[in-house]
Amino acid sequence: MLKQHIDAKVRFDQQVENSSAYVLPFIEQTKPLASGTTILEVGTGEGGVLLPFIQKGCKCVGVDLAEARIEIANDILKSEVAGGHVEFLCQNIYDEQFLNRFSAYFDVIILKDVIEHVPNQEQFIPYLKKLLKPGGQIFFGFPPWYMPFGGHQQTAQKKWTSVLPYYHILPKFLYGSILKIAGEHPAIIADLMEIKDTQITIERFERIVRRSGLKVLKKQHYLINPIYKYKFGLKPRKQWAPLTWIPYFRDFVTTCVYYTVG
Repeated sequence: MLKQHIDAKVRFDQQVENSSAYVLPFIEQTKPLASGTTILEVGTGEGGVLLPFIQKGCKCVGVDLAEARIEIANDILKSEVAGGHVEFLCQNIYDEQFLNRFSAYFDVIILKDVIEHVPNQEQFIPYLKKLLKPGGQIFFGFPPWYMPFGGHQQTAQKKWTSVLPYYHILPKFLYGSILKIAGEHPAIIADLMEIKDTQITIERFERIVRRSGLKVLKKQHYLINPIYKYKFGLKPRKQWAPLTWIPYFRDFVTTCVYYTVG
């Protein structure tokens, strides 16, 4: 298991650096950010992705279902919270209270490595429109399911199960059996099985976006995911453009995609 999977501060610092270098600049290509721009991050974790946006003067909200991670975010960014620049909530965005408060409120919604964990994406993605201001945009960054580590198996505790590519696409019973035989902790297995249930490909994502009445405003596919700098010591590399035009095959060789939709 990688250090960032067990050390919240390491994870936070990596979130900040990745957001500053890649996420924020990508969003600004279609949505200029200014003081007072309202930002929501769904699945905010420790809140590191939001810090560069706070530093630009944006008014931010981070929401997550994991109370422990919200507590960490409030602690690390306590001065920003006290200053009213960011608010962290342990809440489900489907809650009526959340919708009543934030209906048509946000200029930008961010989902960084989150949509692949969300059940029923066909319902979830169009629901996000309720939280957007007119002209608002949604950023998605995620690993396509069929890429080498699309099952998030790098979070496994056993060395060989954490570095073995592609075996997550095996039938569920066989994938689970391999993890059990390897001696993985039941909680790890449950998490990996959940991701297998919520898997999302480039094709399915784009289809849901279209059916939701949203348009792709910008996209970038990566051969080497920018976060692999931290996981594997690899330099980020954009995908060769012709490969991004080949449906299905591109999922196997693209380790990360960024989209803004609106």
